[in-house]
Amino acid sequence: MEELEHTCPHPRTTLTKPAIFARESSCDCRAPHEKLTIAQARRGTPVDRPVRVYADGIFDLFHSGHARALMQAKNLFPNTYLIVGVCSDELTHKFKGFTVMTEFERYEALRHCRYVDEVLRDAPWTLTPEFLEKHKIDFVAHDDIPYSSAGSEDVYKHIKEGMFVPTQRTEGISTSDLITRIVRDYDVYARRNLQRGYTAKELNVSYINEKKYRLQNQVDRMKEKVRTVEEKSKHFVYRVEEKSADLIQKWEEKSREFIGNFLELFGPDGTWKQVFQERSGRMLSYALSPRGSPCNSPPRELSPQRSPSPPCLPARWHNARPSPPNSPKGASASISSMSEGDEDEK
Repeated sequence: MEELEHTCPHPRTTLTKPAIFARESSCDCRAPHEKLTIAQARRGTPVDRPVRVYADGIFDLFHSGHARALMQAKNLFPNTYLIVGVCSDELTHKFKGFTVMTEFERYEALRHCRYVDEVLRDAPWTLTPEFLEKHKIDFVAHDDIPYSSAGSEDVYKHIKEGMFVPTQRTEGISTSDLITRIVRDYDVYARRNLQRGYTAKELNVSYINEKKYRLQNQVDRMKEKVRTVEEKSKHFVYRVEEKSADLIQKWEEKSREFIGNFLELFGPDGTWKQVFQERSGRMLSYALSPRGSPCNSPPRELSPQRSPSPPCLPARWHNARPSPPNSPKGASASISSMSEGDEDEK
């Protein structure tokens, strides 16, 4: 947009509206139309006297190569008024060949190109001085490759001697290239249009080919479904692997934490061993030296109600500890000896 504003000081209505169609009689140029040289045109002209540049063609399957050629023609001079001539179907079919788009479709395609100021319908195949004078054309823009047609080696040969300004072709794109792609992949496009609802009659396809194309479309749909399932399966497996890796990592962390806590509690220097040793030491000290009553505790007085403690037994009773009898006879013998002892004391 900035480039257009720089080359064209005044905004053109074709940026918001389609380009106009040329009048059948003559041009609308009101300023005195004197012949311009290329040097004068490049220096710039008054606003009301734009440089009228003419570019013609078939413009079938209008593409970026066409648009770039028109862009170059529009930017040849600071103040350019671009007129584009479009040949009719009758002339095109006669001198070049059959077209994909009708002439009316091609006219409309040119009208909506941002670089075009005016569209001239049913343009002549060969430019005559009378035609150039009628439309007040200053320069003709076209690529400088010889264009052989209508029995001539180059239909622009007489124009190149004075008022011709060359433009550059865009490599890799042309109407012939586009048609070649379609013809080369005819089956693909026929199947595509059948799938989109066109009938075999509209596509000029035989009954057998129609069935073949429809079967191929079904096979392709099945392949697409299988491919989609494979992609989903890969995504699911990837997520499972990712989750498994996270679980394994967490399990390892918890395992290390558990082992550390276990060793801290039950290891060689663990807390449990210290607790066990302390308790074992206390139990052993209790077993070896039981606590007695305090030595300085006051003696307890006998209450009148309590009977005196029984008399002390003879010393021999203390020294002689009877062993448990191993048999009934031994038990009776020990009893008789105890009775004899009692009689002697008496």
